[in-house]
Amino acid sequence: MHPIILFDGDCLFCHASVHWIAARDRQAVFRFASQQSAVGQALLANEETVAKDSVVLIENGCCYVKSDAALRIGRRLAWPWNWLAAVGFLVPRLLRDHMYDTIANRRHRLAAKRDCCQLPPPELRSRFLDKLPR
Repeated sequence: MHPIILFDGDCLFCHASVHWIAARDRQAVFRFASQQSAVGQALLANEETVAKDSVVLIENGCCYVKSDAALRIGRRLAWPWNWLAAVGFLVPRLLRDHMYDTIANRRHRLAAKRDCCQLPPPELRSRFLDKLPR
């Protein structure tokens, strides 16, 4: 079972983040789905504590949000990101989540304005979920 990253499908910063993660996920571990998709909605249906303005990582039957999700994603990426994620876990969660929220609250301003999102290339498109994994 691959870890699944749920992202805000209406956010250009989030789309750019997915492309960034995929480029550094050399072993193609992660699968992706927007939170607004049928797959995203089905996966979030059982998660009562998920913040709508957060990236969500579903891994080994557990759901991680905010800085925990970001750092767990980073742990699986190529060097130096895996090392930086390990160091990031040394920072108390309260401080990490505050930094995460600061960026999340400004994410729409951080991404360039466009009328549409770039379509992923075919090799990345195959990692987007159109149906629930078994």
